[in-house]
Amino acid sequence: MSLLEKTKTIVFRSLNARVLLAMVAILSLSFLVFRFVYQRIELYYLNPLFDDFDEVQTESAQNAYQGSGIKALQEYMSSLDATFGGHHYYLNASGVDIVSQENRSALLPPAPIRKSRTKAHETWVITHQSGDGRYWFVATGQVPRTRIWTFLPYYFIVLGATGILGWLAWIGIVSPIRKIAATIAVFGQGNLSLRIHSGREDEIGQLGRSFNQMAERLERLIVSERRLLADISHELRSPLARLKFAVKLARTSEDSQTALDRIERDINRITSLVTEIIEMTSMEDDPPVQKMVLLPFQEIIDEVVRDCSLEADFHGCSIAVEGALTHRVTGNRELLRRAVENVLRNGIRYSPQSSTIHLTLSEDRQNVTVEVRDFGPGVPQESLGRIFDSFYRVEEARVTTGCGSGLGLSIAKRAVQLHQGRIEAENASPGLRIRMMIPFHTPA
Repeated sequence: MSLLEKTKTIVFRSLNARVLLAMVAILSLSFLVFRFVYQRIELYYLNPLFDDFDEVQTESAQNAYQGSGIKALQEYMSSLDATFGGHHYYLNASGVDIVSQENRSALLPPAPIRKSRTKAHETWVITHQSGDGRYWFVATGQVPRTRIWTFLPYYFIVLGATGILGWLAWIGIVSPIRKIAATIAVFGQGNLSLRIHSGREDEIGQLGRSFNQMAERLERLIVSERRLLADISHELRSPLARLKFAVKLARTSEDSQTALDRIERDINRITSLVTEIIEMTSMEDDPPVQKMVLLPFQEIIDEVVRDCSLEADFHGCSIAVEGALTHRVTGNRELLRRAVENVLRNGIRYSPQSSTIHLTLSEDRQNVTVEVRDFGPGVPQESLGRIFDSFYRVEEARVTTGCGSGLGLSIAKRAVQLHQGRIEAENASPGLRIRMMIPFHTPA
């Protein structure tokens, strides 16, 4: 790559250089626009104004000549020379100078032009014919030479203003963007806790806030994924070990049916675990949030109760519904159904026979409240804050063997949070009470 190509690459990849070039382009465009505006002003305002002034001088010279003679005309011309510089003449229609009798017809424009303003050979010439066409007023002079040092201070002012604007652009735009870029680069290297701290309310501040939101979500997803992977590994280790043992047993034991039954139970457990993991992962991706519609929550409750009643009968318990919901909620039907169903099935799973699970419904001005209370063994007080964690089970208090994967309440919590709601648990002595509060309208 040549030096020119390298320079072009650096310039066009540098935001600061682009800003500087943009400012130079704006100044250049402003200069061209100013030139155009000045030319229009000169053409439609200044020139007509000067023509009127020339008309006045022509009439004044004619009045002096016709009223007081050549001497008065000569004095008037001399006064114009002294006042405006250059030379002023008063000619007859043939171009002869009335004062000096010299032929100056070369200064006159060709017919039928009656007035003119020209520059030639560093000399400007102004001609204006009298109203009766008998005389010409003529003014000539040297075009002043423009010296660069005359306008040098203005050049320095423009350069200084450009430099100050470039510095302000660097401080206000380029530098913050570079800091954001550096933060993103470090974040991409694995520092997930890194955030952009900016109190700006403009687009750059919005960029920082958008990055922070993205970073928080990525950190949550990555940490959750790592934790989920570790939990899955732990959860799969036991059933896979039992499967391996059951396979050996089926090959060597005379009672192969018992081994096959054990294999079937562990396969069912792994299948259930994988299904719940897929369900959990799909909720982490948040696509259901984009399908929020107005729903009759009471219909969802009735549907879940019908589905869970068979399981409750199988466990020897029943479900009692208290209260009713009249308001609709804005949400995702499938997520709300999962939340209520998982909490209710959790109560069924740990309820003793002949007990009743109470499903209480209520609403206020802002929220719908769904409360599920069972009469099982409850949860140790120190474990109440963890029962909504993935794969967490209270082995001592809740019957251990075959009692789910520990993802049901975690899925319920995630579904409620996606609706900007709250879920909490407390011991009811006896039993456990889980309360879900979901707002009528999910914030955008």
